[in-house]
Amino acid sequence: MSDHLMTVYNRAPIEVERGEGVRLHARDGRVFLDCVAGIATNGLGHCHPALVAALKAQADKLWHVSNIFRIPGQEELADRLTGATFADVVFFGNSGSEAIECAIKTARRYHHVNGQSERIDVIGFAGSFHGRTYAAVNASGNAAYLDGFGPRLPGFIQLHVDDMAAIEKAIASPTTAALIVEPVQGEGGARALSGEWLANVRKRCTEAGVLLIYDEVQSGMGRTGKLFAHQWFDGCEPDIMAVAKALGGGFPVGACLASAEAAKGMVFGTHGSTFGGNPLAMAVAAKAFDLIADEALLAHVRAVGDRLASGLRAMIERYPDIVEEVRGKGLLVGVKLKPNNREMMAAAREQGLLVAGGGENCIRLLPPLIITEEEADEALAKLDATFAAWNARVPEVA
Repeated sequence: MSDHLMTVYNRAPIEVERGEGVRLHARDGRVFLDCVAGIATNGLGHCHPALVAALKAQADKLWHVSNIFRIPGQEELADRLTGATFADVVFFGNSGSEAIECAIKTARRYHHVNGQSERIDVIGFAGSFHGRTYAAVNASGNAAYLDGFGPRLPGFIQLHVDDMAAIEKAIASPTTAALIVEPVQGEGGARALSGEWLANVRKRCTEAGVLLIYDEVQSGMGRTGKLFAHQWFDGCEPDIMAVAKALGGGFPVGACLASAEAAKGMVFGTHGSTFGGNPLAMAVAAKAFDLIADEALLAHVRAVGDRLASGLRAMIERYPDIVEEVRGKGLLVGVKLKPNNREMMAAAREQGLLVAGGGENCIRLLPPLIITEEEADEALAKLDATFAAWNARVPEVA
């Protein structure tokens, strides 16, 4: 292991070499069923042939020119995104964190051009995760990500999703600019918010002139069985939305979507990106979008998601000392455990299954959207074997 990498990651002991579909191959010959998928990023699996072909074709033409020129691929993908959502305009970056930064800037700038520069407060929620950049970690408010990086930025408020009275009071404040929320929390433990919750917040924000931002970086692009998670419910559209991860099918790309009204302050010179929306990213993302937005694939996600959730719920009865609750929506599934989730992730690797961690002692299953029913059953069998092996461990002698 190199001594020349920053030690900011607690990496699993797997040297990845190649991937194909839902399988990840290690250098030592081990093959894993990948239910992490780059943390919900490889939505079409590893090395999907259509994405590989799109990347290779674009690589022979043009990689980078910066945004001082028109990039036709940006205009084409923006048309696809706005045609499928509430949005009128799109800004392309390289990651979910960049999309969140753009969303926060867009919201504050909106109030500034409306003559209300005092409206800077952004309401966020405990258990949220919006990225690792400075504004993003302040929006999330997770103390572990803020410790040692200087004073908290002003204008960020953290509440609990269950405290609607406090939420309504904060929305009504004359200094509130926006509310940011994940319709299905990812890192926070795969908690899916209800349509009633989203509709009430939407209504309150509209009444107060507060912009509603959805972070659909993880829950979007087909992950829940709809193109975007909030589309499960009518009348809950946001003003601004951050998208990334599966948008590029594994290639780095992020996007901030907004209504024309919300984005009216984002004029020449207010924001930018050197690499954002580069021709390589746009070529891959456009192909990924077309494949993921297909209703047949979304119906497949719903069916396999139901199958996976049903199998996991059955484990609550078989393993009451291990499984406490099954959460999530579609193929963003959380299993709240009683034993330590990190230790269980390592135990699953011993059975050839890769799962992600999550808040509130959850493990998450985030398989590629193309996972078959048979592969979902295989994942269930491997997780069952993991739990069985856990219970069969020889107890330590005191």
